[in-house]
Amino acid sequence: MKTIYVGNLPFTSTEDELRDLFAQHGTVYSVKLISDRDTGRPRGFGFVDMEPHHASVAIEALNGQDFQGRALRVNEARERVGRGPGPRS
Repeated sequence: MKTIYVGNLPFTSTEDELRDLFAQHGTVYSVKLISDRDTGRPRGFGFVDMEPHHASVAIEALNGQDFQGRALRVNEARERVGRGPGPRS
């Protein structure tokens, strides 16, 4: 499984809409839109899990594509480093 970062999403986007977009390029295992932990408002990015080959095809096809009036930023997600649990300062 490969995780794809999807950025520059409209704040009105839903997980179902994102799933439908990526499903055109292969099986989507999960979709997660990220919200601000304090306000609950969408942050404009999310993650999609797909098989590695399908993920590569989707990244190539969707990076820069217009989605609801915004040019998507789509690439392979990277591991977050240096952030442990605990309160933000």
